[in-house]
Amino acid sequence: MEYIKYNFGEEVLRSKVLKLSIFATGLAGIVAEYILSTLATYFLGDSIFQWTLILSIMLFSMGLGSRLSRKIKKYLAEIFILIELCLSLFCSFSSLIAYSAESFTSYTGIIIYTMAILIGMFIGMEIPLVIRLNQTYESLRVNISNVMEKDYYGSLVGGLFFAFIGLPYLGLTYTPFVLGLVNFTVALFLFYTVKGELETSSKKKLYFLSSIIGVAILVGVFIANPVILYGEQHKYVDKVVYAQQTKYQRIVITKWKDHHWLFLNGNEQLSTLDEVLYHEPLVHTVMQLHHYPQNILVLGGGDGCAVREVLKYPSVDSITLVDLDPAMTELALTHPVLTKMNENSLSDSKVRVINQDGFSFIEKSLSFYDVIIIDLPDPKTVELSRLYSKEFYTICKKQMRPGGVMITQSGSPYYAARAYKCIEKTFDAAGLNTLPLHNQIPTLGEWGWVIGSSSMNRETMKNKLLSSKIENYNTKWINKEAMSMITSFGKDYFLHDNIEIEVNQVHNPVLYHYYLKGNWGVY
Repeated sequence: MEYIKYNFGEEVLRSKVLKLSIFATGLAGIVAEYILSTLATYFLGDSIFQWTLILSIMLFSMGLGSRLSRKIKKYLAEIFILIELCLSLFCSFSSLIAYSAESFTSYTGIIIYTMAILIGMFIGMEIPLVIRLNQTYESLRVNISNVMEKDYYGSLVGGLFFAFIGLPYLGLTYTPFVLGLVNFTVALFLFYTVKGELETSSKKKLYFLSSIIGVAILVGVFIANPVILYGEQHKYVDKVVYAQQTKYQRIVITKWKDHHWLFLNGNEQLSTLDEVLYHEPLVHTVMQLHHYPQNILVLGGGDGCAVREVLKYPSVDSITLVDLDPAMTELALTHPVLTKMNENSLSDSKVRVINQDGFSFIEKSLSFYDVIIIDLPDPKTVELSRLYSKEFYTICKKQMRPGGVMITQSGSPYYAARAYKCIEKTFDAAGLNTLPLHNQIPTLGEWGWVIGSSSMNRETMKNKLLSSKIENYNTKWINKEAMSMITSFGKDYFLHDNIEIEVNQVHNPVLYHYYLKGNWGVY
C-alpha cells in the first residue's frame, strides 16, 4: 500500500476536510459539464447532440485524468490544490472564452470541446488523489465508499443549483464564476489545513498562484458582462438592445434603423420590418375558415403578435396562449418594442396566458377550441420535434370542436422541403385534411404553414379562402389577391429525388433530421 508523505495531524478533522472537498468538487464538476453543454448548444445548435457529445467527451477525459493521476507519486496535497486552482480559473472563464472566440474565429466549437477535455481531465484526477490522501484515515472499503458518496451527493446539489438558480438567475455570465469560486475555496481551505506540513518553497508558490488566480477571478466578475455583450454583439449583424438568458432559452432583441429583430437561441423569430407577412397568413387563414370562431388556442407565440391578429375578430370570446417561457410572455407584456408591435394584445381581458409545455397542456386540457394556432420555433431539436409529431396533432384534433381548424408554422417549403413535406404528411397521418400555404418574408425567406381540418377537404378550404371577406378586417397586407398567392404552389421541384418522407412520431423523430439537412445556407 502507498502511504502519503504528510502528517495531517488530527485524523478525523483532516478526513472530514477531504470529504467536504470532494463534495464541493462533485458539485463544481457537474455544473462545469452543464455549462459547457449549454454553451455548445447556444453556439452550435442541436441540444441533444451537443449535450450528448460534451458529456461523453468530459466523461472520457475524466477517465484520462484518472489514468494520469497514477503517475503522481508524491506531493499529493500540493498537486490537488494546484488542480483546484487551475479548475477555478478554467471554469470561471469558460463562458468568456466561448463568447470571445465567437467574435474572432469560426472555430468556437473546437474551443468549447477543448475546454471540455481539459476541465474533464482535471476533474478526473480529483477522486483518485482524494482517495489516496484519505487512505491513512480510513480502511479501503470505507474510504472509497465515503469519497464516492460525497462526490455523488455534490453532483446532485450541483445539478439542482444549475437548474433552479444558476441558469435562470445568474445565466451563463456569472454561473461559471460561482463554479470557479467553489474550486478556489476548496483549494484555499485545503491549503490552510495542510500548510503546516508543506515545504517553504511549495507554500510560496501556492501563495503566489492563488493570489494571481484570485485577482483574475475578481477582475473577471467585473468584466464578464461587457465581454459577453461584446461577444453577443458580434454574433448579430445589428445592435443588441436587449439580452436575457432564461431557464429555457437566450432571448435577444437587436435594432437596425427603426426596426427590431427578436432572436431565440440565436435564431430569428420575427422582425418588426415584416412580421405581418408571417402573422397575417398564420392567423387570418384559419380564422376565415371557421364560420364563427369563439374559443381560440395559441400554442407558442409568446411575442403576442398572433394574439393581436386573433383579437381583430369580434366573435372571439377567449384566447388561451400557452408558451413555455414566462420570461418571453412577460417581455411581451412589458417591453416597449414588443408591446408596440403586439399592440398590448396580452393585456386584453379575453387573453389568458399559461406558461407550460404545449404538449403537456393539450394532453391534459379539458377545454375544446374552434381554432388552434401552433406558432412554435422550428423543429430543429428532438424536444421541439415532438410538438410536430403525429401524437401531438392527434391530441390537438381531439380538442377541436366540430368544424374546428388548426394551423402550424412549418418552416420553409424550399429551404427545408423535406421537413415541410414531413409536417404535411404528419397532419395527414393524424387524420387531418391539409392545405399547405407559403409566403415570401424578406427577413426569413420563403416560409410556410400547413392548415388541418377534419371537416373540410383541401379544395373546399382553398375555395373558402379565395372567397373570404378578408377586407372586412383591419389587415396590413393580406387580401383576396394574397389569399390566391399563398395557396398556390408549383411542382415539387425540391423533392425531385423521390426519397420517401416518413411521418414524424415521438418514438421516431425524423423531422428534425430533415430540418437540419435543409438547404439553409442558400438563403
